[in-house]
Amino acid sequence: MTMPRISLAGSGALLLDGAQGAFDDAVQELVWAVTKAALTLEGVHEAVPGMNNLLVLFDPLTTDAMSICAQLRSLWTGTDARAVAGTNHTVPVNYGGARGEDLAGWAAHCGMTIDETVKRHAAATYTVAAIGAMPGFPYLSGLDPRLAWARRGTPRLKVAEGAVIIGGAQAGIMPMTAPSGWHIVGHTDMKLFTPEAQSPVLLKPGDKIRFTIADIEA
Repeated sequence: MTMPRISLAGSGALLLDGAQGAFDDAVQELVWAVTKAALTLEGVHEAVPGMNNLLVLFDPLTTDAMSICAQLRSLWTGTDARAVAGTNHTVPVNYGGARGEDLAGWAAHCGMTIDETVKRHAAATYTVAAIGAMPGFPYLSGLDPRLAWARRGTPRLKVAEGAVIIGGAQAGIMPMTAPSGWHIVGHTDMKLFTPEAQSPVLLKPGDKIRFTIADIEA
């Protein structure tokens, strides 16, 4: 495993970049393990895993960036990567139609029929690599590389809750209505974020996702 790049992210935070390239599942497992270990460091009050990266927030009045940086490098080389025993979720999707407006363009971009594109999307098993961007938003690894599609040049200002989306080499689901530059290929009624619930966020890093085809509307 190569050494990560660690950079300042303000006066009380460091960003550890573990892959410095294409997403790597093994790197993500190490990120999860280092996240847990980083929380035991003196002065660290939060550790937030991302896609092959980790944001560590610390109190600059009790420690300093150089010390935390050195300890993170030590953790990176001395911590055993391990998969998280997550929960399996099945997500029914209505592909296309008014709530999946980019489906035809996605299929054309991939050089496939709509049916083939949808079947490939539903055939994969996805892993929740990280939760970020907004409460409950899952960054999903596992997308078939043939289905990748670079994000839109101009983001939409309003993408509906439940939208099933593609952004680059990643898949995702909108937990609430918000702006997004990802492509909308379908919709699910599964609720990912319930603020009033005891556990507001449904998905957690390490969870597995399978999409099922409820309907395809060209």
